[in-house]
Amino acid sequence: MKLKEKDFAVNQMGRVIIIPEESDDLWMLYNIINPGDYVTADTSRKVHHQLNDGRNTTASRVRLSVHLKVTCGDFDKDSSTLRIQGRNLEPNGYVAVESFHTLTLECNKPFELHKKVWKQDVVEALQERENHEVCPDAELAVTLFQQDHAEIYLIGKGVTAMVSKVETSSSSTEGRKSSSSSPSSNTTKNVFFREVFAEFIKYVDLNKVKNTVIASEDSKKDEFRRFMISKAKRMKMRSVEENIGRIVVAAGGGCNGNLKDLLGESTVMNLMKDSKVGLQIRALRKVWDMVSSDSDRACYGPKSVESAQEMGAIETLLISDELYRSDEVATRKRYGCLVKAVKDSGGEALVYSSMHVMAEQLQQLTGIAAILRFPLPALDDNAY
Repeated sequence: MKLKEKDFAVNQMGRVIIIPEESDDLWMLYNIINPGDYVTADTSRKVHHQLNDGRNTTASRVRLSVHLKVTCGDFDKDSSTLRIQGRNLEPNGYVAVESFHTLTLECNKPFELHKKVWKQDVVEALQERENHEVCPDAELAVTLFQQDHAEIYLIGKGVTAMVSKVETSSSSTEGRKSSSSSPSSNTTKNVFFREVFAEFIKYVDLNKVKNTVIASEDSKKDEFRRFMISKAKRMKMRSVEENIGRIVVAAGGGCNGNLKDLLGESTVMNLMKDSKVGLQIRALRKVWDMVSSDSDRACYGPKSVESAQEMGAIETLLISDELYRSDEVATRKRYGCLVKAVKDSGGEALVYSSMHVMAEQLQQLTGIAAILRFPLPALDDNAY
C-alpha cells in the first residue's frame, strides 16, 4: 500500500491519499472506512446524449471525481474490490448533490480518505500496510521456468507469493521452434533471460533469502544459472557473486511444472529442513502423530480448536490461509480473531499457504488443528 499527501494524526482530523496494491490492502480498508468518513475518487458514468434529430440518443462514458460521505461498504470476494456507498457532497454536472452513489476501490487506483477523528488502531493499521513487504520472512526464492514464461516465488513462514511472471514474446516462441543453436534462438533466449534476471534482482535480496532454486523440466535451469552468474560478474553484483553456492538447480516439479511438486522434491526439502518452513512441516507431522497416538494433546476442526482456545490450551495453532485469508468476510473475521487470541495467550500460530508442501495434509484435518499445552480428553476431535 502507498500513502501520499499524509496529513493526519491520532485523535485529530485529517486526510490521506491511498493507493491499494494488494487484495489484503482492500480488506484492511474495508475494516477501517466507516460510516461518516469521506471518500473522494475518480470514477466513470454512462451519459446519454440526444442527437440532432431529437428522437435518438447516443451514450458515452465520462470521467468524473465523486466526493462521498460514506454510509456503508462491501468487500467483493470474487473481484477483490471494495465498494463504498454514500451521498455525493459536491456537484459535478452528472451526479446530483445528496444523491447516492457507489465508488469501486481497487488495486492501483488512488483515492482520498478523510476522517474527522483518526483512531490510534486505524493509524497503526495503515502504517503497517504501508511498510508491508510481500514476503518479509522469505527463506526460499524459486525461479520456475514453464514452457512460455517464468514464475518467481518467495516462500516464507506461512506465505508463498508469486512476485513476478515473465512472459516470453511471440518471437521467443518462434525461436523455440527453430534450432536451439541458431543465432536468432540464442538472441531471443538471452533477451528473455535478461528480463527474468531483472525481475529476480528486483524482488529477491540474496543477503536475506537463505536459498534460491532455479527449476525447469528442460535445460533452461542450468542455462539461466550460468547466465545469472555471468551477468552478475559483468555488473559486479556482489550479492549474487558471494552467494553463488546457495543458488541451486532442481527438476521443474513434474511434467506440469507444478510448484507444489517442486517443493516436495528432495533437493528443495533439504534446503528447507532448518528453516521456518521446515518447522511448519515438523509441526504438522507432530499433529498427525498425536491424532493417532496421543489424541488428548491435539485437536482439529473449528469447534474443537475454538473450544481449546477458550480454555487457554493451545500451544501451537496450525491454520490454512484458505481460512485465515478467506474471501468470505465472516470467515476471515472469525479466524483472524482466533489467531490473535492464540498469540495473545502466548501460543504460536502457523499459517500454511495453499501452496505449502504440506497444505493438502492440513486440509485433511479441515484446515485447522492445534497442539495443546495439556490434555483435553473431553474435546470431540471430529466436531466441526
